[in-house]
Amino acid sequence: MEILITALLIVILVVLAATVPALLRDGRGHTPPVESHEAWSALDLPSINYTLRVF
Repeated sequence: MEILITALLIVILVVLAATVPALLRDGRGHTPPVESHEAWSALDLPSINYTLRVF
């Protein structure tokens, strides 16, 4: 039982040791800005609500 707990603690420490540098390196929420080069259009969406179209 002690071996299992020791192995579990080692795994948790390794996971934390790998997670912290990964978060510091790339996990700060930096995302490139979204650029739109085309005008927005609704394409083939209906101009009235679906519930009104049924009746």
